[in-house]
Amino acid sequence: MFRMEKGRRGAGLVLVALISLMALPCWAQTQPASPPEDWVGKLAGLDTPPDLDLAALRQQALDRIKSRTDPVPLKRPPVAMQLLKLPQLVAEIQFDEDAAVARPESYRVLGRIADTLTDPSLLGYKFLIIGHTASAGRRDNNLTLSQRRADVIRDVLVNTFKVSPKRLQAIGLGEEQLLDAVHPTAPINQFTQIATVGALELNPPPVVPAKPVTPAKAGTHGHKR
Repeated sequence: MFRMEKGRRGAGLVLVALISLMALPCWAQTQPASPPEDWVGKLAGLDTPPDLDLAALRQQALDRIKSRTDPVPLKRPPVAMQLLKLPQLVAEIQFDEDAAVARPESYRVLGRIADTLTDPSLLGYKFLIIGHTASAGRRDNNLTLSQRRADVIRDVLVNTFKVSPKRLQAIGLGEEQLLDAVHPTAPINQFTQIATVGALELNPPPVVPAKPVTPAKAGTHGHKR
């Protein structure tokens, strides 16, 4: 008798729970566990534009590799500390192994990046695409591969998703700026950074042509009487 009453009580509790769940509004039943990552917010808030010389930065990374400085990845400092202070996001864009060919499944991520960069609140800014690799293989090859991949991402954003080329620059830092230096071979070190680097000059001042210099006229000499 006691067991039957206990079973009935349990069934009643389940029935009440089901009725309560059905009474919830539809939006409460369909809410995701956590909101999507705010990429627009991550790229906003640039205080001071960095003074970046990308050609010099590439050469600095190459020189460090050639000099064999810091051969142990764990002891290797970032080659460009100023990039760490910028508003940025990190995205996983998959490539063919040892190649600069973006896989088809990555175009969804690239499309989301394009949507982020063309958000009205970010239209007045320029961005830097930063390619990385994990610490495996030759450092010089990784540097070259990361640059090629960063260039491919820029090309896809410009040609496929119609982001203005004036707003995008690209640089590859290989394994010279590991995203997870504690775990040099971790997959996250293959990810791509997008960083806000400055304001876009939408209406540059007009170039005023220099006025031509008019040669001085020769003077007229009078005759003495």
